[in-house]
This record gives sequence, C-alpha cells and structure tokens, in this order.
Amino acid sequence: MAGRWSFPRSRMKMLLLENIHPAAVERLEEAGYSVETQKGALDEDDLIAAIKGVHVLGIRSKTTVSRRVLEEADRLMAVAAFCIGTNQIDLEAASDHGVAVFNAPYSNTRSVVELAVGLMIVLMRDVVDKSAAMHVGQWNKSATGSRELRGKTLGIVGYGAIGSQLSVLAENLGMRVLFYDLSERLALGNARRMRSLDALLTESDVVTVHIDGRKENTAIFGAAQFARMKEGALFLNLSRGHVVDVGALAQALGSGRVGGAAVDVFPEEPRTNADPFESPLQGLKNMILTPHVGGSTEEAQEAIAEFAAERLLGYLNRGDTTFSVNLPNVQLAEVSGAHRILHIHRNQPGVLAELNRALASAGLNILGQHLKTDERTGYVITDVDRDYDPEALRTLRTVPGTLKFRTLH
Repeated sequence: MAGRWSFPRSRMKMLLLENIHPAAVERLEEAGYSVETQKGALDEDDLIAAIKGVHVLGIRSKTTVSRRVLEEADRLMAVAAFCIGTNQIDLEAASDHGVAVFNAPYSNTRSVVELAVGLMIVLMRDVVDKSAAMHVGQWNKSATGSRELRGKTLGIVGYGAIGSQLSVLAENLGMRVLFYDLSERLALGNARRMRSLDALLTESDVVTVHIDGRKENTAIFGAAQFARMKEGALFLNLSRGHVVDVGALAQALGSGRVGGAAVDVFPEEPRTNADPFESPLQGLKNMILTPHVGGSTEEAQEAIAEFAAERLLGYLNRGDTTFSVNLPNVQLAEVSGAHRILHIHRNQPGVLAELNRALASAGLNILGQHLKTDERTGYVITDVDRDYDPEALRTLRTVPGTLKFRTLH
C-alpha cells in the first residue's frame, strides 16, 4: 500500500537492536531523532510487535527482517544493518514496500583480516592444543608439526573487500597467494587468480573463505571440497555459517585430511550470550571456535555505527540513497530554498509522466528533478517551490505503482 511519511524529526521513532554501538545513538539523537535501543535480537513475532510505529530499524546479524515483518511494519522507511551482510533482510520485500536498506560494507574489514592472520599463525604453530596441555600440567616442547606461514600458499575464496586486503597482508608475511572469485577482480600484488575452486584447493596450504551469504552459497564447502584439499591443509571460515557443511568439516578434521581449522560463524547461532552453543566441531584437535567476533573490535563497531548512522541521516534528511543495497543509488545535496518530494515506485512505464501530471495539477513549480531506476524499483526526487498547499500532495497516492513518498523541508 502506498503511503506518505512526513514527520518532524522528534516524532520519528528509531529502534536499534543487538547492542549497536552507542556512537550511532549519539549521532542520531544529536541530529534530533528519538532512539530506542534493545540489547538482544528479536524473533519474527516479537519484531512484528516491536516494529509498530517505528520509522527506522537498526539491526546486526542475528535479527531477521522477513517479508512478513515488512508487511506488518506500518511506518517503516529504512533498515540499517550495522554489519557487512544483509542476507538476514528480505531485500526484495523491502523494495516492494519502498523501504531503503543500508549496511556498512567496509567498516570492519580490517578487524576480520587481522583475526584471519592471527588464526593462521596460531593454527600453523598448534598453539591452542599446546596451551590446553599446559593448563593441565603437560609440558610438550617440540617443533613437530609447528610451521611458519612464510613460503606457504594461501588460497582465498572470495576476493572482495576482505579477501583482497588479506591478500596484501599475507603476501607481506611471505606467503604465495591464490584466489578464486565468481566476479572479475583486480589481483593485488603478486596474487594469482585461479579459474576453478578445485585448482585453488589442490595447491593451497591454507584455505580461507570470504564469500557473501546468498542462498546459492549454501554448503558450497562440503565433503567433496575438503577431499580435494592438500593433506593436512588448514581451513578458515570467517564469512557466513551456512556456506560450510560443518559435519563434513568435522569428518575431514577427524580423518586428518584437514590439519586444523578456525570457524567464527555457524549455521545456527545463539540469539544471545546467555543461550547455549552446540556444534559437531567442539572438542576436535587443532580446532579454533570463536563466537562470530570477526568484526567485533571496538574500533570496527564504532566505525560501523558512524558509517551506518550517516547513511541513515543522508536518506532521512536529504533523500540520499548512496550505499543503499536495494534502491537505486542517488547522491543528493542538502535541500536549499525548496521543498523536496521523494517518490519510490515500481519500475513500470509511465510513472514519471503521471507523477509530473499530478504535481502540475497541484500547482507545484518544479525547480529540479532526478529519476533513477533498477530492474525492480524507481526513485524520483523532485525539488519544488515552497509556496504550495501540502494537502495537494494527496494526489501522489493515486500515481500508479507508488510505493512510498515523503517530503523534506
């Protein structure tokens, strides 16, 4: 259903879940918005109850924003994912309801990369098992099975912001770097692109996964892939839990095909720190488990909070959709000497003509206009003279294909 949202900032309600960094709250409240926070994630029913009257929702990775949630949201204008991934949000449904979705795709990349480097070193040196033995009084001073990273081959699956940055640091540590990616990527330094995943697996001493959470990537790493790895190679997953068959990884570790592994993400994760965690990977030799903390450094969380908050403010205050993951990206300056009308609609023929007819019927003088579309959605930004009757804008509801419109003063 098409709707109009035009409220004073103090009356716009924002709900931030999952312990989002206080820097986001501070920035949004400083800009004049009302912000409510909750520590944990919400399940679908609880989120539907909580989202009534909410204009902006902020989440991290554990809250799922489903089509049902979006259908029940009566005021929602935007969702901000204070993390890299957006697979927990139904982006098509968000577009269908004219809800802009933003994320923070780069703010915690350094944190993930540093953890990956540290885990590789710890696994190569068998530090975890040696430390555990020391805690029970066993002194095992031996170089057997303890190796350096220098001279080893690192295979990076997914050469985006994280994978490419890891590539540079690994090369500086003296590693030979191979990578595999479905998209064309510029190889940094001496890194070499492999034309198939199998080719990468057979040559790598360490395999690390940095791919996105799309459904097509579910269980992309299973028994067949582990069987193709070099005997005793190491494996890291700091991307998404569902991209790896953890049962197959446990078997590969038990058989010795994989010599050690580090996993930070899991197919099923506790909603809160108080909930129990179970995995077939528990208790295995040279196996490091971390609780989804790849991007959880103080520096990264603050940077994410600031980045996502600024994206929200850009959209709310001037209609800027730069970095939106589901609406056409339009970079806009502040409104000056005019009123701005933002119109989100289905991408279908004739919408702009009908919109302009409605504006003309309302007696509005257009000072500037911009249209951008993708295959699903259109976004029209119109700046008009300030002298008009706000009630005249009711006719915009009748423009075919309208999803949402709002005005900025």
